[in-house]
Amino acid sequence: MAAQALEGLAHTVRRLWPADRTAVLNYFLRLDPETRASRFMGNVSEAGVRAYATQALTAEGVMYGAFVGGALRGLGELRPMGPGASRYVLGPHAEAAFAVERAFRRRGIGAALFARIARSARHRGVVDLHVRCLSGNGPMLRLAAKHGAALQHEGREIEGALHLARPTPFSLWYEGIAEAFDFTLAASFPEQMRPPA
Repeated sequence: MAAQALEGLAHTVRRLWPADRTAVLNYFLRLDPETRASRFMGNVSEAGVRAYATQALTAEGVMYGAFVGGALRGLGELRPMGPGASRYVLGPHAEAAFAVERAFRRRGIGAALFARIARSARHRGVVDLHVRCLSGNGPMLRLAAKHGAALQHEGREIEGALHLARPTPFSLWYEGIAEAFDFTLAASFPEQMRPPA
């Protein structure tokens, strides 16, 4: 798709559901080698990507996707970092991971995914939201710093932590409405269920 055509396309961020499994697999398989290595903190084979995508939507935590023109182009994950997580409460510490396809960067998709995941984490009992990335992952470092994460270098990896405010009754209500809207969007506009190429 030409760069000019991409400019006019808006993105929609919503929660991903088990019915989105094919879209998630197709997305991971489309990532260029560098983006895939940044997302998984190292090289991952196609078989490894397929295995991960198969279980990603049923693992503990939640996933959010950014759709452009009906296709999944960015993906964010929120995963608990300790025992005792449930469907609605992840515990005080959770980890966020993101990736956006190279051709769709610098359009606010990463920022929208980060904001949506931080809001979701806040309403699932998370106090500290952690991010990890390779030291060369400039987009992730800029995103974490922009949202106020304290960054620490650990060899070739960088870890950041963002302290989240406690939810309010209004923010909890708003999150419930957003989740219901996400489900409605998923049911109304499913991505084409083609098998991956």
